[in-house]
Amino acid sequence: MAGPASGPACALIACLFAGSVQAQEGLRLTQDDLQKRANGVLALMSLSIVPDITTSSLNIGSGGGSTSGSNEFFMTQLGGGDTISDSVPIYLEGVLAASRYDPTFVATQGAERRTIPTKWNSVSATGGIGWDFKLTDELKLRPIFNVALGNVTSDLRAASWYVGQVTGRDIHFLDRGSLNAYGLGGSIMLDYEHYRPGYEVDVELRYSDIRLKSFDSSAAVQGNATAQSANLWARYRAPTGITMLDRPLRYVLELTHSEFIGDQKGILGFDRLTSVGAGLELDSSAYDMIITRTRVVGRYVFGNNVRGFSVGLAVSF
Repeated sequence: MAGPASGPACALIACLFAGSVQAQEGLRLTQDDLQKRANGVLALMSLSIVPDITTSSLNIGSGGGSTSGSNEFFMTQLGGGDTISDSVPIYLEGVLAASRYDPTFVATQGAERRTIPTKWNSVSATGGIGWDFKLTDELKLRPIFNVALGNVTSDLRAASWYVGQVTGRDIHFLDRGSLNAYGLGGSIMLDYEHYRPGYEVDVELRYSDIRLKSFDSSAAVQGNATAQSANLWARYRAPTGITMLDRPLRYVLELTHSEFIGDQKGILGFDRLTSVGAGLELDSSAYDMIITRTRVVGRYVFGNNVRGFSVGLAVSF
């Protein structure tokens, strides 16, 4: 479906790769193509460290041609958050994410052009702690402090083998690309909860700003990136009239819209995403179970140049 953003560290990685490959007996990677693909490295992380339904499951197929290179992108995100209690209004949240970016570069040797496949893999974890300031009985203001850790590694064994065959040399650096990053920042959220016996309405408006910076990485791949986004999320729940597990089976309607303001903006052709969804929620709170609610929602996601479907599973404790 959709995709990410970048930062200066990505440009530095591009310089490392470009400079080293160009030194190998005339085999060259197209500079513009390499730069464009390398700009997705920190984007893998900057999109995944902020909790967001629109980016919780992304899968973009190859969109390039044989002469300009192409890329595939996949990301999945697992996370959640909640306030401890009304008497202890501490809000805690956490997000785990993994992504894979498979850019295909175009290598040239005189008039000859060949494609070189690569794989960049990213994992990240984000935690947040906040405090609920009650504005009204149904409206809360929630500042959140966020910290994130992530790693991007490059698996270029296929490219290393191909380049080695052409040049007669092993290019070991292609298998050593790794970037570690940490992020510090925060979010501010307005949380509106309107609960009635016949229906429930939840609305959240959130702005996040988390600054990523590399550490314990090669000097050639140090840099930073900014994860900035504004998100509106709304959900409506009401009984279907069917009873299951001694509780009403609810139908769920969702709407989410995200604006990407930081380095994510436009990196894969879009700067905003909208998601509309519908599903069912099973209430198991009548029984002695850890999980009190289970929710399955199908979503249609669309934005600039992208659209697709996803299915989400969520549980409440």
